[in-house]
Amino acid sequence: MILLPLIVAGLQSASGLPDGEDLHFPGEKHFGSIRRLTAGGENAEGYFSWSGDQLVYQATFGEMECDQVFSLDLLTGARRRISTGTGRCTCAFWMPEDRGIIFASTHGDNPNCPPAPDYSGGYVWKIYPGYDLWVRDFETGSLTSLAPAPGYDAEAVVSPDGQWIAFTSMRSGDLEVWIMKPDGTGLKQLTNGLGYDGGPFFSPDSSRIVYRSWHPKSETETARYKTLLDQNSIEPMALQIRTMDLKGNQKVQVTNNEAANFAPYFHPDGRRIIFSSNLADPKGRNFDLYLIGDDGKGLERVTTCPSFDGFPMFSRDAKRLVFASNRANAKPRDTNLFLAEWIEVPSAESTGLKSPVAD
Repeated sequence: MILLPLIVAGLQSASGLPDGEDLHFPGEKHFGSIRRLTAGGENAEGYFSWSGDQLVYQATFGEMECDQVFSLDLLTGARRRISTGTGRCTCAFWMPEDRGIIFASTHGDNPNCPPAPDYSGGYVWKIYPGYDLWVRDFETGSLTSLAPAPGYDAEAVVSPDGQWIAFTSMRSGDLEVWIMKPDGTGLKQLTNGLGYDGGPFFSPDSSRIVYRSWHPKSETETARYKTLLDQNSIEPMALQIRTMDLKGNQKVQVTNNEAANFAPYFHPDGRRIIFSSNLADPKGRNFDLYLIGDDGKGLERVTTCPSFDGFPMFSRDAKRLVFASNRANAKPRDTNLFLAEWIEVPSAESTGLKSPVAD
């Protein structure tokens, strides 16, 4: 493996992890041992390599102003920067057979951090138009742009069979889920309703995609959505979890509530989906992990941390779960990555969630 000096310069040791800390909360019966992987800063979206012995994730820590992309060796704790160290980065994932990493970054548009969101008119998420998809090749060390287009391109993931990349894009004028081949060819738009469709992940057999979605239901909601989109922003909303096939057909709504549901990921059995939601918090501030059948039945709460749990991913053998959490923070704003031993327990009874609704 050839690494450019730029990447080698980012090599650090993930030291300073507390010893013997209790990271469990009552009722987290799916968790055996839990291991803290990062200590301090904002660390999120940790995803397993194909080999299962590394993670890729985004982080801001120390003197950094914006998220950058790092890999983490789960055996040694070695941390290596994958991105350039400029711009803002998000949503990294491993390319087939761990040959490289795909991630979104604004560095090609501007090496500086993009402006922070303006909250004067309410809390919003920024959809930076400078985000493009980049691939770091580990054999050559090169960094190349993949399928560039004006507007937001991010949230890219690779199918388990290595044949497809799914991502979220504004290239059609709205936030939609697209797929393409790993070389950037074969582009196809899978969603087309006005509103946000994004955060895609593939099923274990690579035949389906699970994603988060919100579509306005009134003229007022439509006008507000379009106004914010023109400002490269969206508001937190009642995102619902949906599935579809790779042709954009057979769309099924899995969740049906008024909560913000996001970060869905298929269990390796292909029949269940784990996701993050503020479903249990009337104030909408606390996010926990939930497990649900792909038919919308058997909703089960997985975590009970009183702050934030999100961005879950199962290992391919379903024995481990990596996720981001505010649990046992040294500082209030810290978000760290954790690796939990996954324990199967009998499924909970359905909580009365409405049956899935075909789009």
